[in-house]
Amino acid sequence: MTTQLERVKEAGLPTHVALIMDGNGRWARARGLPRTAGHQAGAQAAERLIRFVGERLGLRYITLYAFSTENWNRPADEVDYLMDLLQQFIEDKLDEFVERGVRLLVTGDVDGLPARVAATVRDAVRRTAACDRLHVTIALNYGSRQEIARACRRLVMEATESGVDLDDLVIDEMAIGRHLYLPDLPEPDLIVRTSGEMRLSNFFLWQSAYAEFLFPDTLWPDFTPAEFVGAIAEYQRRERRFGGVGEGDE
Repeated sequence: MTTQLERVKEAGLPTHVALIMDGNGRWARARGLPRTAGHQAGAQAAERLIRFVGERLGLRYITLYAFSTENWNRPADEVDYLMDLLQQFIEDKLDEFVERGVRLLVTGDVDGLPARVAATVRDAVRRTAACDRLHVTIALNYGSRQEIARACRRLVMEATESGVDLDDLVIDEMAIGRHLYLPDLPEPDLIVRTSGEMRLSNFFLWQSAYAEFLFPDTLWPDFTPAEFVGAIAEYQRRERRFGGVGEGDE
């Protein structure tokens, strides 16, 4: 009997799936545990999904929204724990990433991270640069509004340094796109936010213009590879129009 995994692979996988990993705190609270326990379980869920995607699914690009620019407003001890958890995760998995052909990318303001974390991130990006089996992007110290504003500033700075009169500066989609954190990253076909919350929370506002969205109720630590496959199956049932008309709309 054909499994759902086999069916979604035969139907044609999306190129890029992005996930907003939401629900760690609620998962911990429901079990009478501290929020840190929820983040630890969330890291395990991320590891489980990355391994599944690379070894069994064959998806090329996956992005995980790990820490937003607004998350700095959380209690200092929780932020410190998240930074330690991220650094430990990368250090523990880096050799495995290299061995399995997983390229690690980061979108966000790395300079704004604690120095030790930034150094770990940059080292991992450098060491996995030649890997090409699976591209895992971590959105870290990331805010989409900030990314777009930064792209515009860089566009103006580039023109000024090149001696271009600002009245002659062309600011269009392609120009802004070239100055995003990862301009060569394919736009996500599907964005999944766990925990049932239906908002983007300042994530990929530019890149999600024509993405499909899915909002399962499952809290992130409980989100399984099987549910991820189900999300892709739901994506495959949709008709993407990109502003045009569908087959039944002519």
